[in-house]
This record gives sequence, structure tokens and C-alpha cells, in this order.
Amino acid sequence: MRTDLDNLKALGRTVQAAGDYDPSMLDAFENRHPERDYWVTFTCPEFTTLCPKTGQPDFATLTIRYIPAKRLVESKSLKLYLFGFRNHGDFHEDVVNVIYDDLWKLLRPKYMEVFGKFAARGGISIDPFVNGGAGASYRALAKRRFESWHGVRP
Repeated sequence: MRTDLDNLKALGRTVQAAGDYDPSMLDAFENRHPERDYWVTFTCPEFTTLCPKTGQPDFATLTIRYIPAKRLVESKSLKLYLFGFRNHGDFHEDVVNVIYDDLWKLLRPKYMEVFGKFAARGGISIDPFVNGGAGASYRALAKRRFESWHGVRP
């Protein structure tokens, strides 16, 4: 039996979504294949946050992609964490960076990227992308992906 799963806070339990985003809601578990590079991708097509000036909702497709090292994020805890942004007012660029920072702190992955494809409001769309890698080869990967990114889904 996997004992690392016993400490998960949300999985298998009824948990109330937070009124604001809360990184302590995030759970992680052991990667059983840390010697292998593989991609984990989460796509949240109904991500919502609030404009910090008007309080109006901003909608996006949020894509989180990473190459795990020792830990993986538990998906239910990630959903609850992302739901917390529905009541949080901040600019698109900051929201994407906050999500990246919180997940990086939790997982310490080999490589990670977060992309927000926000719906246009006022005739303009804002699509922030952030990425980073640990170690020379993954920093090189981050640089290549960042340099080749042109505002389309990576």
C-alpha cells in the first residue's frame, strides 16, 4: 500500500473550495518514475479570475505543463487551488506567475511552464507564459521553449 497517499488532504474527501486562492490546498505525491523524463499536462479550459480594477470576471484556458522530478501534483487539490482564483482580483500576468511560483515550490520539477490564454476583453487578449528549468539541460530547454514561444499554445 502506498503510504505517500495517506497524507493527501483533498483526495477521497469532501473539501470546500477556498474563498481565495490558497497554496496550502495543493498536495503532492511521490513520482514512481523519477529516472524518466515525461510530460504532465493539465488543461483548465474554464479558468476564471477577477479584474483587480473592475471586479469583472476574466476567463482563460490555463495550461500547466511540467517534467516531474520527485513529486507530482494531485489533481483534485490543483482544481481546488485553481477554483480559488475565481474570487481573486489580479492581473493576468501576475496570476500566471503566482501559479507557477506555488507549483514550483511544491514540486521542484525538472521543468515547468504555465500559459494563460485569456479571452479578449475590450478588444485585446493578454496571454502570459512563464517557464523555467532546474539544472543546465532543463534551463536550456526552458530557454529554447521561451525563445520559440509566439503567443500560441506551447
